[in-house]
Amino acid sequence: MQATDLITLPDESIEISVSCEHSDVPLVHKKHPAHTTVIQVRNTVIGGDKVVVMAGPCAVESMQQIVTTAESIKKEGATALRGGAYKPRTSPYSFQGLGVQGLKILAEGRNKTGLPIITEIIDAQLVDVVSKYADIFQIGARNMQNFELLKAVGRTHIPVLLKRGMMSTIQELLNAAEYILSEGNPNVILCERGIRTFETHTRNTLDISAVPILKQLTHLPVIVDPSHATGIRELVLPVSRAAIAAGADGIIVEVHPNPDQALSDGPQSLDLKDFADFMRGIAPIVEAVGRTL
Repeated sequence: MQATDLITLPDESIEISVSCEHSDVPLVHKKHPAHTTVIQVRNTVIGGDKVVVMAGPCAVESMQQIVTTAESIKKEGATALRGGAYKPRTSPYSFQGLGVQGLKILAEGRNKTGLPIITEIIDAQLVDVVSKYADIFQIGARNMQNFELLKAVGRTHIPVLLKRGMMSTIQELLNAAEYILSEGNPNVILCERGIRTFETHTRNTLDISAVPILKQLTHLPVIVDPSHATGIRELVLPVSRAAIAAGADGIIVEVHPNPDQALSDGPQSLDLKDFADFMRGIAPIVEAVGRTL
């Protein structure tokens, strides 16, 4: 065979390849263009016409921190309160979270504002405890392929925000989501939060193309995490604008009353004034794509 010769594959081999990919994730796969999932969480709808904004600190530190943040973000139009009570950290010496005490503090933030809570769950054994407080489970990047955890949250009907692993393909993300749906929980939200590449200027590299790809392949809502994607607070607004323009159903962003004193992820966290500016900054893009805040 000459170097310039072309190999022509039969049409049926291509069809089999595409069919196999879809058959791997039959519950996640979008059956037709109008096939979309809309998730109701208290008074918040995720996946509809509204672009949702989930905001709050990376880690729960105190009652004052959470209540102050919750009241401020609610006033600016946020639709959910985020905060970590359990924190999987790269270093064993970093702050690991307040555990159940942190969950109780988040619940008080919800009581004060009515905002639903999204918080990370890191172990299948914690499902019963966290489910008493959380409105949305967050599965972090490090646990995207923690299959026992995926199956455990799948046996509940609590919505699950599933973050893409730091070195995971889109297909691997879809398979992780399939684990949850296959256990009976249809309420899954996909989250692009940046992947690890050779680039070091930002914390991760946001795969903005993942948003329209996921919207084409699946019926599940898709949101973007610009805080973990960039690691730089000044980049949170422009990256969020790009995500909304690309079709994201929402943004999850880190907000702290005093980022310089934060026990986790201070450099990428917005302060309360920054968040007010952030909400004003994304509003024109939300309107331009025909959605609302």
